[in-house]
Amino acid sequence: TTLLQNAELGKRAPRWIRDNEVTMCMKCKEPFNALTRRRHHCRACGHVVCWKCSDYKAHLEYDGNKLNKVCKDCYHVIIGCTDSEEKKRKGILEIESAEVSGNSVICSFLQYMEKSKPWQKAWCVIPKQEALVLYMYGAPQDVKALATIPLLGYTVDDTPKSADLPHSFKLTQSKSVHSFAADNEELKQKWLKVIHLAVKGETPECQNELQVN
Repeated sequence: TTLLQNAELGKRAPRWIRDNEVTMCMKCKEPFNALTRRRHHCRACGHVVCWKCSDYKAHLEYDGNKLNKVCKDCYHVIIGCTDSEEKKRKGILEIESAEVSGNSVICSFLQYMEKSKPWQKAWCVIPKQEALVLYMYGAPQDVKALATIPLLGYTVDDTPKSADLPHSFKLTQSKSVHSFAADNEELKQKWLKVIHLAVKGETPECQNELQVN
């Protein structure tokens, strides 16, 4: 997704990110849940934000200069004041999923299980610039990773343990065990090809993206 350039904010209608494309506020990273966090759209950039981050209003040119709900970042840009916080360096988990997925060795949804917790769907990405690290996001447009796994030194076990999830594989290192399952065998093999290299500290020769939506 290309974000509207700052100069164009408010001058034309943004592409709205759909509610189901995110699991957390795209500004403050607070998780949404059914009870307490209603989702709002910033009318300037189209991002999905929580009530706290949408508590700003600005006149938008594309809407006849009417006052519209906008997020804090757009508010600062539109009224012309800079927010020095934007210049703070992003931590490792703060890299946006869309940014990482667009420049990845491989990315797709996988089922994920840690220890004895229930299986959950995760958007998994191995970025080109860090081809030895697996990033896990709740959804493809999330702005913060839920977890990262540095793959170097893990042992790969690709024999499925469960008939319900025939395309599964496991990564183990001392007491850390991470289980994954793909939707089909072809996708599982694509992931294993990359992971088998990464656990030995190698990166894939071919930099073609194995992007699977």
